[in-house]
Amino acid sequence: MADDASRKRTVRGRKIRSDRSRKESRKAKKALARKASSAGERNGDSPLSDPEEVVPEPFVETDAVQSLRGRITGWLEADQPVHLIGPTGCGKTALALSAAAERGRPVVWLNGDDAVDTAALVGDHAGGERYKEDDRFVGGVTKQTEIVRERWVDNPLSVAVREGATLVYNEFARSDPAAHNVLLSVFEEGVLERPGKRGGDRTVDVHPEFRAIVTSNDVEYAGVHTQQDALLDRFVGVQVDYYDEETEFEIVKAHVDLPDERIERVVDATRALRDELAVIVGTRAAITAAKGVAVFDGQDDDELLAAVFTDVLAPKIAGEGADDVDDLRAEIDESI
Repeated sequence: MADDASRKRTVRGRKIRSDRSRKESRKAKKALARKASSAGERNGDSPLSDPEEVVPEPFVETDAVQSLRGRITGWLEADQPVHLIGPTGCGKTALALSAAAERGRPVVWLNGDDAVDTAALVGDHAGGERYKEDDRFVGGVTKQTEIVRERWVDNPLSVAVREGATLVYNEFARSDPAAHNVLLSVFEEGVLERPGKRGGDRTVDVHPEFRAIVTSNDVEYAGVHTQQDALLDRFVGVQVDYYDEETEFEIVKAHVDLPDERIERVVDATRALRDELAVIVGTRAAITAAKGVAVFDGQDDDELLAAVFTDVLAPKIAGEGADDVDDLRAEIDESI
């Protein structure tokens, strides 16, 4: 009888150890799943930003700015993706970020270039993670179980559609149009497909609060790709041009500490050069020129303005030769 009881205790002990082993294994797998899913947030890699953190500083609020932003937010409320189109240096990016922040939803930022492909938008495999479990329930005996889990990392588009964020895709037209095929199903069917992802979660249902704002320069700019009509047909296009004189004055004033009369002179010169020169003279150029005036203050005003604007605009004709820079200076002298 004693031997039989001892045998039963031994069998029961083995069963308990087996149950504990399976339980620990399940706990390990769950912990590993949580670790993989939250890795981006812990490492500071999450593309999600709080809306109040993305508003450009400083950002000027004039009637013209508020009116244009109101058009953008109105289309977003109508569940329409918005395409901001306009010349470089006119403030498209700042306007897009301000409109995104107005929604009060998290914001995801993406900058376009030739290196952006489908994986850069939706995600990719990022290697495997290994977890080893040691079972030491029996003295002198170690049982080791190795768990390998392939780790998938979502990229900006996947995060934005899942979390209901506002995607701000800057310089959208600089990316290869083939990378944007995944956007068709997002806008048309409310589903994001993640090529390369295996299993039942290969697709993501688009969150009802997801919205998108993309910006691009006009098609004649270097490095800009013509996007497919099927995708562009799903956007509403909002043309952004240079602001009125009052708004440009307020923008420059917000960025540079100069007396009002000096800022007025810079803005007047900017607008005159914009009409006269073949190169683009944006609001960004006015801000840079005003910073130059502040640094080199004390020189003759007209001479200083001409020298500063020549330095600011010369990179736009880089490589064309010294004579062309001289010609540019002559045109600037004549204009201002």
